[in-house]
Amino acid sequence: MSATKRPEGVTIRAVGERAGVSAMTVSNVINGAGKVGPTTRAAVLAAIEELGYRPNIAARRLAKAGATTLGLVYSSRGTPFIDSILLGALRATNARGLQFIAQGQEELTGQAAEAAVRSLVQSGAAGVLLVPPFAELLSGSGLFAELGVAAAAIATGQAMADISTVRIDNRAAMAAVTAHVAARGHRRIGFLAGPETFSVAAERLAGFRDGLAAQGLDHDPTLVIRSGFDPASGAAAGRKMLDRPDRPSAILCSSDDMAAGLIGEAHRMGLRLPCDLTVTGFDDTAVASRLWPPLTVIRQPVGDMAFRAVEQVLASLRSREVEDRVLDYELVVRESVGRG
Repeated sequence: MSATKRPEGVTIRAVGERAGVSAMTVSNVINGAGKVGPTTRAAVLAAIEELGYRPNIAARRLAKAGATTLGLVYSSRGTPFIDSILLGALRATNARGLQFIAQGQEELTGQAAEAAVRSLVQSGAAGVLLVPPFAELLSGSGLFAELGVAAAAIATGQAMADISTVRIDNRAAMAAVTAHVAARGHRRIGFLAGPETFSVAAERLAGFRDGLAAQGLDHDPTLVIRSGFDPASGAAAGRKMLDRPDRPSAILCSSDDMAAGLIGEAHRMGLRLPCDLTVTGFDDTAVASRLWPPLTVIRQPVGDMAFRAVEQVLASLRSREVEDRVLDYELVVRESVGRG
């Protein structure tokens, strides 16, 4: 597990260093508190002007309140993955005595994401949690600096300059499950990749290629189909893959829900799993162990990610820094992988 910090704009500490005073003195000047002499006040205001410092409105709101409110923007197309994030965020906010507002959004666009965040802030949210692809849609927009709120993204594919992130190494994880399947003798391996708007999709596709290369296999672009992460999309993409006269002996999926849709299609076609077809998933949501056969998956700690994202938002409210935290993943081997 690793974490790196990157400054977001100018911090109150940087202003203090430029003015030759403490961060507390800078805070007193900004808030009109304490006893600050005119010379010191002028030096602080000059440093603020020179560095372009913008006071963190949300942090001041947090400091003055006994409790604060955090909001979460998520896709209202409910899935077990989203359910796990909602539960994790609810547990984290309850543990800290925070208020929690969840905003479901059907439309996956930047405009819709911005509207959802603004709605949460108007409802009192000082910090916002984001589920893909909303972080990708809003990163770099300047929205969070404008609103004076902190933001953290759960389960993204990469770090972001203006949003804290908590994630796994998606590329390495997909490479691991791909190599596992190839090591069982499979040579024609299909892949259901996620939508391009999700940063995890690019990372997992790259990992799929890495895993093939590690086992000495060539990447065949015709065996890759992009699909939504939901069961219906997985079923449609799976149908295309399975209707091929030269269908693959194994199909790796970018989510458990995709795999559930694919397995339904395979059963409808009379295929026996894993004898006739190997299938894997990603996430290890509740559905993964309830399917037949139970899915071999990459397990990412979704609930823990949501819990840590709450910690990141609270820290960012005070420090105006963003953090990228990478957690461990696990390859969970179950009955859905047979020999090629």
